[in-house]
Amino acid sequence: MSAGTPKSLASSGQKPIQEICHPLGAEETAPVLTPSPDVGNTTTSIRGKDLSLPNGTPVETSSPASSSSLLNRLQLDDDLEGETRDLFVTVDDPKKHVSTMETYITYKVTTKTTRVEFDLPEYSVRRRYQDFDWLRTKLEDTQPTHLIPPLPEKFVMKGVVDRFSEEFVETRRKALDKFLKRVADHPVLSFNEHFNAFLSAKDLNKKQGLALLSKMGESVKYVTGGYKLRSRPMEFAAMGDYLDMFTQKLGTIDRIAQRIIKEQSEYQVELRVYGPVYTTWALSEAELQEPLEGVASCVASCSNALDELTQDMSEDFLPVLREYVLYIDSMKIVLKKRDNIQAEYESKLEAAAFRKEERASATVPTDVEKCHDRVECCNADLKSDWDRWQNNKRQDFRQLLTGMADHNIQYYEKCLAAWESVIPLLRDKQPQETETDED
Repeated sequence: MSAGTPKSLASSGQKPIQEICHPLGAEETAPVLTPSPDVGNTTTSIRGKDLSLPNGTPVETSSPASSSSLLNRLQLDDDLEGETRDLFVTVDDPKKHVSTMETYITYKVTTKTTRVEFDLPEYSVRRRYQDFDWLRTKLEDTQPTHLIPPLPEKFVMKGVVDRFSEEFVETRRKALDKFLKRVADHPVLSFNEHFNAFLSAKDLNKKQGLALLSKMGESVKYVTGGYKLRSRPMEFAAMGDYLDMFTQKLGTIDRIAQRIIKEQSEYQVELRVYGPVYTTWALSEAELQEPLEGVASCVASCSNALDELTQDMSEDFLPVLREYVLYIDSMKIVLKKRDNIQAEYESKLEAAAFRKEERASATVPTDVEKCHDRVECCNADLKSDWDRWQNNKRQDFRQLLTGMADHNIQYYEKCLAAWESVIPLLRDKQPQETETDED
């Protein structure tokens, strides 16, 4: 990554950061910085010693250190489908495994690719949830300035959700499939060494894998000596404000949607009791038997249609909302990391400026230069991932809302057709009753 004149960072306090001359600069003009040779490959130089799977399998693949290095190869736009793809991943075929120690589910991960980083054009491996969790942790460790897609939540409330039920396993399978597809479509994350190994290594040593798991963001620690960030640049502050607003909106929609599902379930219980009443009534009303049975059948049809609508809302609508709530948390973590890097840069810049005043000829403060490059690299990565996230969000919610509209239309069409089928049964009785009166 090439770095030009250090850009002024928005700040507040007694002395704006803009007024502090860069130590490499002349009295008034800041010169062009020469990027440090290990800036463009920060993650591999710092964490290259831990590029193996839990079972110790070594990995050797090339990985771009920053999305900014791919700008000439990739043009981000609103239509992600227009990108040239050479890596396709699917998650399917869940299987339950029972042992004396534990019971768990594994999923088949199938990969098809033409990338030279892979030895074969196609792979098929089985992975369990903790393997996906291991992958995401490694992506966070080795790509700290990028937005890592979220995984579905691991823990569920016992007694409320059966984590081995077909519904739960299928919902999780869809979420894991979406996670890998998002990583595979990312111009940087898809070249990560650990992602390559996750897709291609046949077996994983589970015990070692668990030992190697680290806490989120543990590998990204920026010591600022108690320095407090003056303020976020306006564009990143706007991101934070948007995420807060989006969280509130999603939370409100999620709460209301869950109440709607609860009310629909209660209504469905009433319909299941309501319909049979007409069936039993028809047994004692010979003249009204056919229309009464028609009403009972109509109520049963409406109940089935409502069950489908409720199921679609539970399995398709709510998971997307919850995924984006987790996505927001991930984005806030990346913003915080960016703030830490900026705070470190401001601290080092001020300290270097004071040292320059004390010395007649100051040596080149490469740590300030490297830190500035890290700020620029992090900003570029975050902006790129923000645009990609917004594009994904627009597509996901367009699809979600279109599906919701379609499901509601189908529900009301089924109910309308069911009630319309009852009308001829009622009309058929009217002529017979008239003829009886005339006789």
